[in-house]
Amino acid sequence: MWLFAGSDLGKRTILRYFVWMRGIDDALTVGERIAFYRVRRGLTQQQLGVLVGRSTEWVSSIERGRREVRRMDVLSRTASALRVTLPDVVGAPVLAETEPEQDNVPAVRDALMTPQRLSRVLYADDPATGASGAAVGAAGRYCEHVWGGYQAGAIGSVLAALPTLLGTARELERGDSVDGWKVSARVHHLAATTLSKIGESDLAWLAAERAVQAAEASGDPLSLASAARAATHALLANGRYDDALGLGDRAADWLAGSCPTDDPEAASLAGMLHLRAAVAAARHNDRPATADLLDRAEAAARIVGRDANLWRTAFGPTNVAVHRIAVATDLGDLLFVCEQGPRIDACALPVERRAALLIDVGRAQSMLGRDEQAMSSLLEAESIAPQLVRHATTVRESVRGMYRRSGHTGASTALMRFAERCRAAS
Repeated sequence: MWLFAGSDLGKRTILRYFVWMRGIDDALTVGERIAFYRVRRGLTQQQLGVLVGRSTEWVSSIERGRREVRRMDVLSRTASALRVTLPDVVGAPVLAETEPEQDNVPAVRDALMTPQRLSRVLYADDPATGASGAAVGAAGRYCEHVWGGYQAGAIGSVLAALPTLLGTARELERGDSVDGWKVSARVHHLAATTLSKIGESDLAWLAAERAVQAAEASGDPLSLASAARAATHALLANGRYDDALGLGDRAADWLAGSCPTDDPEAASLAGMLHLRAAVAAARHNDRPATADLLDRAEAAARIVGRDANLWRTAFGPTNVAVHRIAVATDLGDLLFVCEQGPRIDACALPVERRAALLIDVGRAQSMLGRDEQAMSSLLEAESIAPQLVRHATTVRESVRGMYRRSGHTGASTALMRFAERCRAAS
């Protein structure tokens, strides 16, 4: 970018520019965000390089957009050095709406942060609608229906449903029945996972806490393991990889002592906890732990014996293979991703998982400069899950890189239109 072309521009000029740009957050590249936070903290490029174990030239190249940060552990170290969160550096995605008026995140926030959630004692005299067994059953069925929307990639419809679901969950908790608590745990798990996906990492953690609390109140070990999975999603979204790894391991070990090891439902949940922990280990650049966790997930998949979707995990042998590609992308093993990713037949998996695989392959192809292949992979992902693709930070960064490499005016019509849809044509 022109701003970094000369070395004689003062810090004040750079800072003033980026303060103005903060209102257009998705227009900034990762490198531009790093530059903004570096200047705000008063660091030189050399000082930042020392803090993250990289050269001054590396920092300069990243900030100028001449190279990309390929490994998540490096991004995480950079965020820590700048004293900001990982979402601050990578950029929270644009809210997942089809049209501006369909943005439901504020309503989800209101539902999660209503004062009535603080204390059942202080608000004990509030009128309650009550929750019969039939009402609990209906709420549970509706929750699973909305979960289906999430797995189909319809994030906008999930966000639209969550405020009502969260309100219903509060009423179910007041009924203090085991089944009511279990449904509440599922609702808050769905909220945490969805909010993690769209970059609302703090709200995701709040929802995950509520999911775990409701699951504990239900006394159901499978509900608690599932809620712990939601918490690992939120921790990963916040860049807290050590915590996500520790929680995934602890929850899987606890589940092994609480349920029969040959139970397919328990195996599915344990397998997903291993996979979430593997992602955390990969983003921490811990290859031995990543390999061990993937092997443990593979063993759980053999117990399940098929590509199932128990507890909305989509867990089975194929999802393990998909995660091998995901962790390889985070570790920077790009050739492996490009060679092995397209060979996976993910047709049996939900749309959300299939799109995630295509995005990882497209990212790796883009980072290797294989832009035509990358475009093909990302457009295929968009064809099956447009909301997930167009509002994903990782996709936007890849598309922005391809768009800039094309020289803007030299970009193909397809690339220009795709960049516009992803809001990457800056």
